[in-house]
Amino acid sequence: MYNILPLCHFSEIFYEKPPLGCSLYYDRVMKKRARKIVALVGRPNVGKSTLFNVLVGRRKALVEDVPGLTRDRNYGECSLGDSVFTVVDTGGFEPTSADEILSQMRSQTMLAIQEADIIVFMGDGKTGLHPSDHDIVRLLQRSDKTVFYVVNKIDSEKDEALAFDFYTLGVETLFTLSALTGYGLRDFLDALSSEIPESTGAPSALPEDQELPRIAVVGRPNVGKSTLINLLLGQERVLANPAPGTTRDSIDTIVKRDGREYLFIDTAGIRRRSRLSDVVEKYSVIKAFQSINRCDIAVLLLDAAELVTDQDARIAGYAYNHGKGVIIAINKWDAIPKDANTADACIA
Repeated sequence: MYNILPLCHFSEIFYEKPPLGCSLYYDRVMKKRARKIVALVGRPNVGKSTLFNVLVGRRKALVEDVPGLTRDRNYGECSLGDSVFTVVDTGGFEPTSADEILSQMRSQTMLAIQEADIIVFMGDGKTGLHPSDHDIVRLLQRSDKTVFYVVNKIDSEKDEALAFDFYTLGVETLFTLSALTGYGLRDFLDALSSEIPESTGAPSALPEDQELPRIAVVGRPNVGKSTLINLLLGQERVLANPAPGTTRDSIDTIVKRDGREYLFIDTAGIRRRSRLSDVVEKYSVIKAFQSINRCDIAVLLLDAAELVTDQDARIAGYAYNHGKGVIIAINKWDAIPKDANTADACIA
C-alpha cells in the first residue's frame, strides 16, 4: 500500500524549528559520546575515500579513479585498539575554484574542518605536489587543530622519493603510505591513535544500525531529494544543485522530531539502466537500491511537472516487493499551474 502526501505536509511531520544546527550526526554521536572527530581533507582523487573505508573497516564510501566522486561529508566509526573515534570523508577540496559544484564541496569541507578535532591532510604521491596543496596546508596551519600530513599512493619503499617535494610545504612530519596496499599505514595509525583518548567499553552502535527507524529518500535524478533532506535538517547538510546527478553516494543523517530520532538516507537519482552513462553512475544507482534494502520506509519523490513515470513505478515496485513501506511525495508543486482539482487529479 502506498501513502501519498503533498510534500508540504510531509515536511511538517518532521521539520522542527528552529533549525537544529550543524550536523545532527555530530550532535548525537560525537557530543553525546565525547568522541574525537577526524576529518580527511585534500584535493580531488588523492585517496581520501580509500583511507576512509580502511578506517571504518568496510566499503562505506564509493571509490573509483575519478576526480570529484565524493561530494558530501560521509561519517563513520573507527576503532584503533582501545581508541574509538569518528572519521569524516570529505569531497575534493579546491580552494580557489569558481565552479559551482566545487564551491559547494569546498563549503562542505570547511564545515568538516570546523567540527573536527584532528585533521588529516592527504596529498597524492603519484601526481606530485600541486599549488592547491600549498593553499590547503596554509589554511590548516592557521587553524587551532591537530593536523597530520600524509602523502598517499606511496605503494612501496621504492616510491618514497615521490614524496620529497611535499617537504617544501614546511611541515615537520610527513607520513608516506598507501591506503590501497597498506604500505606505511601502521606508523600513521599508531601516531593517530596516540592523539585519541582510550574509550571505556565497546564501541557504541552508530545510527545506521538497527536502533533507529530508517527512511530512504529515493527517486529519479533532480527531483529534489537533497533539497528535502536539507529542509528537514534546517541546514545545508548535503549538496543540492539543479544539475542532475549531483548526489553520487548514499548519505545517512539524523533528523529529530518530538524527542525521537530518525535515520534519513539521501540517495543518488535512479535512472533507467539503459540510460546509465558511466561506471560512477552505475555504482551510485547500486548504492541507492542498497539504501532501499536497508530502510524501513522509502519516500519516493516525484516531480510535479512529470508526475509518475515508468521509472517511478519501477522504484516504488522495488521497495514494495522488498517489504518496505512506501510514501509518495510530490515535489516542485509551486512550479505547475493549479486549480482546486489539481491535487485530487494527481492522487487519482
